Amino acid sequence: MSETTETAGRRADMVRNRRLLLQAATEAFAERGTDVSMGEIAQRAGLAKGTVFRHFASKEDLLAAIMLRLLDRLTGTAERLADADDAARALAEFMADGVGALAADRAFCEVIGRPSLDHTGVRDGIGRLRDAADVLTARAQEQGTVRGDVTGTDIVLLLAGIHQTAAPLLAAQPQAWRRYLELALDGLRTTGARTLPHRPDHLDLGENAAARS
Repeated sequence: MSETTETAGRRADMVRNRRLLLQAATEAFAERGTDVSMGEIAQRAGLAKGTVFRHFASKEDLLAAIMLRLLDRLTGTAERLADADDAARALAEFMADGVGALAADRAFCEVIGRPSLDHTGVRDGIGRLRDAADVLTARAQEQGTVRGDVTGTDIVLLLAGIHQTAAPLLAAQPQAWRRYLELALDGLRTTGARTLPHRPDHLDLGENAAARS
């Protein structure tokens, strides 16, 4: 085996291992939150614990990498919808994709405020998402369907806000976030408020918190 072939093989192994680690960590954090250990993530990925630390020096670095993947996904959705004919519908679809992704990922709201948000890549990713949301919002405002005092920053913050509002209900009603998304969308519209879906029958924080733990 030539040195070039051997080097290419090592690089391919590194790419594969990083992909396996990110997938295993994403699934573990989404299911159980950020208390999952690095050793458990390594076991889930089928790799040695030392391999985790060769790719990610700390759990915060791993969380930052996962956050960046989510941010890039949402930015891609916003960019794909930027030229849609119905800008208000495009904005609603973007927000539904964002809140739905957060509702499926238990770790995300646990990460807010952690040091991983101080990573340059994550900050840059948030900036790109905000800019893409700005474009969607501006187009809807140009069409006269979204109020003129809303910004892309407002939209990005609403994604996490809607998820956090619905969080006590999600164990019993996984789609309950759609009610609060519709409520937020009504606040964004200039006219035509709609009937809210997924009305909760009751609110029992203790019961639902236990179900989600």
